[in-house]
Amino acid sequence: MKKWLFSLALLAGCTAAISQPVPQAARLSETVLTLVLSDGRACRADWVAAPQGNFGDCAPGFAYAVEPIENPNILRQIWTGLTTALGAEGALPPLARVVITAPSGWETVFASPPRVPED
Repeated sequence: MKKWLFSLALLAGCTAAISQPVPQAARLSETVLTLVLSDGRACRADWVAAPQGNFGDCAPGFAYAVEPIENPNILRQIWTGLTTALGAEGALPPLARVVITAPSGWETVFASPPRVPED
């Protein structure tokens, strides 16, 4: 009987550890950081107002840091200037490095915009 209870407790502990959501994606708009977790939640934060912070009740314990890339390459500068001149300011997501820190301390780094996968 004790072995059975021990096995059940061990299994419950493993299940609890596995069920902790993990970051799946981070997207930036002009002002909003959207974090998508493995359990389907999408949490938002105003990264311009607070470049570092947390997601509050949506994802307790998860923190973020957005590090904008101030001098992108020349092609990006031309393209941004062109879209702005055509009245489509904000059509391109900002270039930034987004670091999400889980409650366990584990960090996940995302690039904005997401990199195009190479075949």
